[in-house]
Amino acid sequence: MTNQDIKNQAIKIISDHRTGILSSVENNRPHSRYMTFYNDDLTLYTPTQMDTEKIEEIEKNPHVSVLLGYEEKGQSDTYIEITGKSVINNTETLKKQFWDDSFHQWFEGPEDPNYVYLQITPEVVRILNMHGEPPQELSLENE
Repeated sequence: MTNQDIKNQAIKIISDHRTGILSSVENNRPHSRYMTFYNDDLTLYTPTQMDTEKIEEIEKNPHVSVLLGYEEKGQSDTYIEITGKSVINNTETLKKQFWDDSFHQWFEGPEDPNYVYLQITPEVVRILNMHGEPPQELSLENE
């Protein structure tokens, strides 16, 4: 597969799977939780509250890992593993772009100052479990 093929496949997996696992670092150990993800190309966005422990974790260590896919047929599903760096993004444009009415259980609306996104810029993207093919890897660290 070419790098463009890997990128296209990765974007398809990301776009088809909104629920995934975000792992950050807490006290030098992995800390994982399920999150909802949105994307623009390979950049991921996940909504969160500003006053959560994951924000503190990201501020101390921005390195994260995300797993998406592997939720339909189980062992035969292709899935994606992304490692990258995360920053807090609270721009009004982003908050309105990805706002969903289901967020009302946590936020007053898109203008709520506690409503922010973690923006994850990938450094390495790996596609795994591709029906007998070896894992495919795309390194974005130098881009």
